[in-house]
Amino acid sequence: MALASLLNYLDENEVRYVILYHSPAYTAQGIAGLAHIPGQELAKTVIVLLDGKLVMAVLPAKYHVDLMLLRKRAKAKTVELASEEDFQSRFAGCETGAMPPFGNLFGVPVYADMTLEKDSVIAFNAGTHRELIRMSWADYKKLVQPTMMSFATVHSAEAA
Repeated sequence: MALASLLNYLDENEVRYVILYHSPAYTAQGIAGLAHIPGQELAKTVIVLLDGKLVMAVLPAKYHVDLMLLRKRAKAKTVELASEEDFQSRFAGCETGAMPPFGNLFGVPVYADMTLEKDSVIAFNAGTHRELIRMSWADYKKLVQPTMMSFATVHSAEAA
């Protein structure tokens, strides 16, 4: 999905948003630093296979997915991180690793971590490693209707 398609979707749904441009960055924490956004507000999308099916796990940049907790909470038998080969063709127009957390636009279920509800605003990759969208959490939740659960844990370096 190109940025224009995502913006069109947001415009059709009368959602207010801001586009943030930054130099290329490939990690969620790196993007948060470049864009001067708290790691809690920047949502990253991790593609996971639950029982062999693609799902999006969406969580704040400063956390990581606890796969066993996600498996348990989603009542799945198996869980693993998806490889690029597993999902690359599913997200046409998006740079690998920069998929926006709109699984509903790609036919992919979305699981969002409860910690995202701590902030009234969410920012996320808009399909490239150079653009972010910033919008209200309430609008995101209304449009995507993610399954809400707790599956994120703090990076060990930040827990110290």
